[in-house]
Amino acid sequence: MNNDNNTILGFDVNLICEYFLSTERQGPGSPEVTLKALSFIDNLTDKSLIADLGCGTGGQTMVLAQHAPGSITGIDFFPGFIDRFNSNAEKLHLQDRVKGIVGSMDDLSFKEESLDLIWSEGAIYNIGFERGVNEWRKYLKTGGYIAVTESVWFTEERLAEIHDFWMSVYTEIDTIPNKVAQIQKAGYVPVATFILPENCWTKHYFAPQAKAEEIFLKKHVGNKTAEELVASNHHEAELYSKYKEYYGYAFFIAKKIK
Repeated sequence: MNNDNNTILGFDVNLICEYFLSTERQGPGSPEVTLKALSFIDNLTDKSLIADLGCGTGGQTMVLAQHAPGSITGIDFFPGFIDRFNSNAEKLHLQDRVKGIVGSMDDLSFKEESLDLIWSEGAIYNIGFERGVNEWRKYLKTGGYIAVTESVWFTEERLAEIHDFWMSVYTEIDTIPNKVAQIQKAGYVPVATFILPENCWTKHYFAPQAKAEEIFLKKHVGNKTAEELVASNHHEAELYSKYKEYYGYAFFIAKKIK
């Protein structure tokens, strides 16, 4: 993603956000995976402060709130996502401790050493993994955790088509050991790392887009850019089906010890 000119893959950010507005998750993941990552995090209490950065409409945030104590602040730059986020919190009667606000993950307003947990599923790429884990660390208390998902290579070598695709969209994609090394270099102790299963992509990410696509195209009949965006998403799904043994998402959980 390139926020400097408000585009992703050449598409206007607002158009992309509108497309994903009706989906529960805006990236690969699942409730089961969110809970698995949460299982590695301890010492949360009713007084804990949690931030979900790049929260989208809050699919993963609501799962967190239903299974972890503390107050959660969701941050996303797209107002439509935050409106839906807060609406979802109200529907689940979580509004007393779950609140979404419009903001940017590269300009956070939290006090330093104020957070017990920083969460980010499918979003840290917006500013880059290495930058994110380094810059966000100052907001964590000693003993606080960071839990993020990130695109990774499963193999040291891969075919040119999928390699070239990822180099065109996110050059920071790397192997899991190299990502763990970046976490350690940033001053965390790695706690757990695991690969997201295939259904996080197929069942929970690609499949729900069918309904979103229908709504989106009805609203933008004859809009070539909208049609190109849908085609781009189809291409992404096709590439995953073809090359899923080479890449995917991994969850990284780490702890700040001093």
